This record gives sequence, structure tokens and C-alpha cells, in this order.
Amino acid sequence: MKAISVFFKDMRVAAKKPLNIISVIAVIFIPILYSGMLIAAFWDPYGNLDKLPVAVVNMDKGADYGGKALHIGNDLVDELKKNKDFDWDFVNEQEAMRGIADNRYYMKITIPENFSAQATTLMEDNPKPAELIYEPNGDYNFIAGQIGNSAIKDIKSKVSAKVTEAYTDSLFGKVSEISNGLADAGSGAGDLHDGASKLEDGTARLKENLNKLVNGTTKLSDGISPLESGANKLGAGTKDLSVGAASLAGGLDQLSAAHKQLEKGTNDAVQGVSQIASGLNSAQDANHQLNEGIHASLDGSVKLQQGLQSSMDSSDQLVQGASGVAQGLDQLMKANPALANDPSMQKLLATSQAVAQGTKQLQEGQKQLLAGSSQLVEGNQKLAAGSDQVVSGGQQLVAGAQKLQAAGPQLTQGMKQFGGKLNEAAAGSHKLAQGAGQLAEGTGALQKGIVKLGGGVDELSSGSQQLSDGAGTLKSGMQDLVSGAGKLADKLNEAAGDTSKVKGTDDAVSMYAQPVNVSENDSRKISKYGTGIAPYFLSLGLFVGGLLSTIILSMRGTSDPEASGWQRFVSRFLSFGAMSLFQSIVAAFIIHSIIGLEVKSVPLFYLFTFVTSIAFMMIIQAVVTWLDQPGRFIAILLLIFQLTTSGGTFPVELLPSWMKPIHPWLPMSHSVAGFKAVIASGDYSLMWRQLDLLLVYAVIFVALTLAYFISHTPRGASVTNEQTVSA
Repeated sequence: MKAISVFFKDMRVAAKKPLNIISVIAVIFIPILYSGMLIAAFWDPYGNLDKLPVAVVNMDKGADYGGKALHIGNDLVDELKKNKDFDWDFVNEQEAMRGIADNRYYMKITIPENFSAQATTLMEDNPKPAELIYEPNGDYNFIAGQIGNSAIKDIKSKVSAKVTEAYTDSLFGKVSEISNGLADAGSGAGDLHDGASKLEDGTARLKENLNKLVNGTTKLSDGISPLESGANKLGAGTKDLSVGAASLAGGLDQLSAAHKQLEKGTNDAVQGVSQIASGLNSAQDANHQLNEGIHASLDGSVKLQQGLQSSMDSSDQLVQGASGVAQGLDQLMKANPALANDPSMQKLLATSQAVAQGTKQLQEGQKQLLAGSSQLVEGNQKLAAGSDQVVSGGQQLVAGAQKLQAAGPQLTQGMKQFGGKLNEAAAGSHKLAQGAGQLAEGTGALQKGIVKLGGGVDELSSGSQQLSDGAGTLKSGMQDLVSGAGKLADKLNEAAGDTSKVKGTDDAVSMYAQPVNVSENDSRKISKYGTGIAPYFLSLGLFVGGLLSTIILSMRGTSDPEASGWQRFVSRFLSFGAMSLFQSIVAAFIIHSIIGLEVKSVPLFYLFTFVTSIAFMMIIQAVVTWLDQPGRFIAILLLIFQLTTSGGTFPVELLPSWMKPIHPWLPMSHSVAGFKAVIASGDYSLMWRQLDLLLVYAVIFVALTLAYFISHTPRGASVTNEQTVSA
């Protein structure tokens, strides 16, 4: 009780001086003046950003994209005019630079003249992003520049969304065009499938007919050999016929020249009439045989001519067919570029063209052979006519010989007639020789034509076989083409259906431009900057209040000269404790009730404020009591360390590595954490742990203060000069 009475006595002595009362009241309000002013000043700085002047310079000249005019710079200016985040001032470059130099603008945003143009380079080989030039006036105010950094990121996001909308709108247009093109391509692929099916059928018929052509050319080649052999025999016979006809003509000439001697030797002839009649009969038989051979040759040459004429008709069809095949393949390859590049198709086309050329050569040879056969028929006809005349003359000769034999006197007259007939026979024999020569020439031409026909037939047979093989390959390829065309049509129609589902609506364009929305869970959000900074400033104010209390309150003295060390300790403890109580109540009341700080629990907020204040006060009291003025300097150093390591502004994790170990050992670290819990998070378990630690600090330093008074106050000690600055 004596210690309490010493305390009240000190209070009465101090209260007698009005200056002391004013000083105490001023120090009581120090924490709120310090922390309250800071909290009030920074209560909601972001709520006044609309008063922060920012210069905007738009130099964009616009651009053309997808046939549309693009003015992203103007669009951005329009957006900023609607935006109230800052005090936007839209000026030219010169005015903006003057404003920065005069510190009228905290930052400048420049939209370059190629802003829209660079935004259209996305689809180019070397795209160049549109660039905003942001220039903070950092030497004027660093914090404003940092705020501007956040603002420019938001502006960048909005501009990017606008540019993406333009790209997306154009992209949806292209997708629509692709869908229509795929639909047309699917329809065309269906037509290709139908055409390929028909072409496959035609290819099958082509192969079938080519097989027939191969068989026909094989038979034709087999028939060439007998024809060539017969032509050779005919050539040999016509040569013999020509020689015989020439000899006959020569003999008849000689006979005609000697008919006068024959007349003179009629008498002698009469005697040999029997021999002559016998010889004439033999000659008549030979004439009949010759006549039959000539007529047989005539019939053979006529049949040969008819056969060649029939072959000519067939060769016309063959030429037309081969030419049609070559032209059809050529048109097929022109219509199908993929087939045109196929080596087998190119070889097939070359073969068909060679077959067409060979059939034309065959036709030319047949024409020459037909012309030769016509000459042969004509020669045989003349030869037959002459032979008939020879036979007829021979018959008359025999009859004349018979008459001569029967009537010698008429022999002379008969010889004259014989001479005339003999002249006619000589003329006919010359004609026969001439026709035999022509027949020999025609037979030679026939032989050459047959040789050419044989060669052409061989080439035709080889080319037909190659054409048949190529037609087989073509048929296989046509089957693959039909299958592939069907699959192509199905896939194109499927792709057209899928792309047609892509609709370029305004909502879809907006979705592509801004595919992600940020939804904030504000259950733990602190709406005011002052609420977030209050634990730091309140701790700072209470510590400064405790430090200033050591200036107006006596640290060691008392008004009772007989007071013991314990009594002095109690008096000083209660004095500084009362100051802590008043400071904490005033600070908590003004910050909560007047400034408007919202807390999770008002009673716990008052309690934690008092415990923080008493902990700080006991620490400062102990240090200054022991060290006096140097103690205040140490308290200031302690304050500086706490300001940097308490985590009241930036997170503790951002501190330099050498500062992090200091953090948990300083009392303000625990006061800031406890205030955050009771003000914002409502984590009372965390608050109680921090409160317990602060009480531990308070108890330890109270014990140190007690140790000082016990060790430094002997019995009967007198009052020190500190009594004049009591309480």
C-alpha cells in the first residue's frame, strides 16, 4: 500500500503544475497524432486517382485490315475518356513534354503513329506487336509511377482485347468462306466420284475391246505369212509369164516374117500337112492349158483385189479405233493432272499413238497393194483376152490345117488368112508381153505392200498388247480413284459441316478476344488502403508515444524521499502503465469510431491495443531507465529495425536475407501480426499468440526495470532532481 501511496503522491505533485498536465495530455495524443494522421492520409489513396493528371498523346494514323479501317488509337482514346481511373488530359507531344518538365503530369502515355499498322501484322512472317510508350515522371513522384505501371497493364489488356476482336472477326469470316468452299469441294468430289465410276466402266470396256484387238492382230499376223508366200509365188509366176509372153511375141514375129516363105513352101507344106496337123493339135492342147492357167490367174487376181478391198475397209476401222484410243487417253490425261504425271499413263499414251501411226502405215501399204492388184487384174484381163485369141487362132489354124489337109488347093488362100491371123496374134502377143510386164511390176508392189503389212501388223500386235496391259493398270488406278474420290467427298462434306458450325457472333468474338474473366473472391479483401496499413501505423504510433513519454515522465525520481526501490518501481510502473492505458484508449477510440476503421472484434481490438502499448512502454522504460539519454537513442535504433523488419508494408519474404532472422525477435513484428488478425482476418488464435508474446516482452522488461530500482536505490536515499519533472 505504501508503494501505491507513493504513486498518488507523485501524481498530486505533478498536477500542481499546469504545464505538466498539458505535456501529459499532449503525449497521450502522440500515438493518435502519429498513427491517426498517417492512416487518415493514406486511408483510400486509390479512391482519388481520378485527380492524378496523366497526359495522353495520340499520334496513331490508323491502318486497313481485311478491307476495314482500323483506328485502335482513336478507340483507345474513346475508352480512356469513359474511364475515370485517372485525370486523363489528351494533348499533343509538345504540350505533354512541357507538362512533364513542369511536373504538371505524373506520367505520359504515347500512342505511336504506327500503332494500328503494327497491330495488323499478326498474319505476316515477322509480326510486330503494337507498342504503347509509357513514360512515368519518376523523379517527381515514384509511387505515382508505380501506380501508373498497374494502370498501363490494364490499358494494355483492353487494347489487346480490341485488337483480338478485329482479328477474330476477320478469322470467323475466313472460316465461313472455308466452309462454303469445302461444301463446293465436297459437291465437286461427289461429281468426281460419279465420273470416276463411269470412267472405270469405260476403262473395263476399253480393256475388253483391246483384248479383242490383240486377238485380231494375232490372227492377222498369222494370215500374213500365207499371203506373203502366195505373193512370192505370184511374183515368180508373173516373171515366167512375162518371159514366156516375150518369147511368144518374138516367135510370132518370126512366124509372121516367114509366112511368105510358108506360102512358097505350100507345096512342101501340103506334103507335111499331116505332120503340121498333128503339131497344130498338140499346140492347140498347149494353148488350151495356157488359156486355162491365164484365166485361173485372172480369177486369183480378182479375188486378191476383193480381199485387199475388204482388208482396206477393216484397216479404216482399225485406224479410226487406234486414233480414237490415243485421243481418248490424251483427253483423259489432260482432264486428270494426277494421271498426266503417272509414268505408266505416259507410256500408255505413247504406245497408243505408236499403234495409231502403225495402223496408218498399214493402211498406206494396203492402198499400194490394192493399186498393184488392180494393175494385176487389168494385165490378167488383157492376157486372158490375148490367150483367148491365141486359142481361137489355134482352132482356126487346126481347122485350116484340116482343110489344107483336106483340100490342098485351098491351102494358099488359107495361108493368106493364116498370115493375117498370125499378124493379129503377133499384136496380141505383144500386148500379152506388155500386160505380163505390168503384172510383174504390180506383183512386186504387192510383195512390198505385204512385207510392210506384216511389219505393221507386228507393231500393231505389240502395241495392242502394251495398250491392253496399260488398260489393266488404268482400270486398277480407276478403282483406287473411285474409292479415293468417295472418301474425299465424305471428308470434305464432313469438314464443311464442322466449319459451318463455327458462327462469328458478337458473343463468340468477345469470347475469343477475352477468353478469361477474373472473378475476385472478396471475402478476405480489404477495401481501404488505410485498413491494410493501420496495424503498421498504429504500432508505430504507440511505440513513438512510449518513447516521447520518457521525456515528460520521470524515469527514476519520486516525491517521497524515503521511498524504497520497490516503491519507486511501483510508482514509475503505474505512471507509465497509466500513460499506456490512456494512449491506447484514445488511439483505439479515434481510429475506430472517428476515422472509421472496421475491426472484427471491438473489445479485443481495445485489449490488444493496450497490451501492445504496455509492452512497448515497458521496453522503452527499462532501456531509458538503465541508460538514460543513450537509452533513448537505442530505443530509436530499435524503432528503425522494427520499421524495416515488422512486415507492416512489404511482405517479410521480400526482405534481404540478413534481415529475415531479426523479424521474429522484435516486438513490433508481433504487434503488426496481432493487429492484422483482430482488424482484418478475425484469426483470434493468432491474435492471442501474439498477445502472449507481447506480454512476455512486457514481463521481461518490467523485471529489468525492477532490477534497476532494487539495485540502484539504497535505504534513506534522498529525492533527486527528477522530482521537479515528476509524475
